[in-house]
Amino acid sequence: MDLVNHLEGRLLFAVPKKGRLLQASLNLLEGADIQFRRENRLDIALVKNLPIALVFLPAADIPTFVGEGRVDLGITGYDQVQEHDAGARALARARRMSNEWDPSRAANGKPQGCETVLDLGFGACRLQVQVPAKGGYAESKDLVGKNIGTSFVHLAREYFARLEMEQEGITDPVQMEGRKLRTKIIELSGSVEAACALGVADGIVDLVESGETMRAAGLKAIDTVVETSAILIKSKAPSNPALVDLIASRIRGVITAQKFVLCQYNVPRAKLADATRITPGKRAATVTSLDEEGWVAVSAMVEKKRIAPVMDELVQVGAEDILVLDIHNTRSS
Repeated sequence: MDLVNHLEGRLLFAVPKKGRLLQASLNLLEGADIQFRRENRLDIALVKNLPIALVFLPAADIPTFVGEGRVDLGITGYDQVQEHDAGARALARARRMSNEWDPSRAANGKPQGCETVLDLGFGACRLQVQVPAKGGYAESKDLVGKNIGTSFVHLAREYFARLEMEQEGITDPVQMEGRKLRTKIIELSGSVEAACALGVADGIVDLVESGETMRAAGLKAIDTVVETSAILIKSKAPSNPALVDLIASRIRGVITAQKFVLCQYNVPRAKLADATRITPGKRAATVTSLDEEGWVAVSAMVEKKRIAPVMDELVQVGAEDILVLDIHNTRSS
């Protein structure tokens, strides 16, 4: 199959090819009825029911491809977008100092940068400064001038540059341009948590999800650089804006359906105000008169995590015949 020809006219959608965001991303695409089959060893899959091609890329590379307009949409971590943006700021500073700076255009002539469409609600974790639990470092400022291991080199440089500014009493960031960072940032692509134990670094900047890996490596967190989760991003100049909006609407509907259930019940009309205070719905509850005099039926979307206490409160105000139904998909604001 000649993929180059088959990509013509298709919106390009970047998806993490591996790692902690992959399976949840695939589940989201399935819920949004984006149908595709990924052939073995191929990082491009054509969507069957929409003019879209999925491009499987490392999550760290997706902000670059979206930011340069090479692909239209992407799912990645907020931390990866922040790392990309920090790298872009570093490049802009270097070009500005050499009088070769044009911040508004990418190499292919398209507007540079990506925009966040929505938070996808999975993959939550924290990018944290970590040090040996039994060491002598209590605060991040104690690491200034030391060796820091990380795969997030640009965010780490900005973070420690700010600490060095504070220590030196510098308030204007321009004064830091061109100055060499006293803290040494060591780029590591994997097993960052082992850097301290192996004597490579005094501290690290790495992602923490549950904290088990960090504790097993004898580390403790002393500060958070970025709180992150998976996000949907888009190019500033997508090839098909209407299709981008359609995909975003579908994904938003899937996320809403995952967070909410539909609660239905009957309640005396005299208790309706009390009941709808408990279940106000996303916009408003749906109320329908029953054949039985003085009773109404109510339907309302309720956050899934709150449904048990909501049902208890409804019983207390006189609601009966309470049903909870799963929502498989939705379109709502």
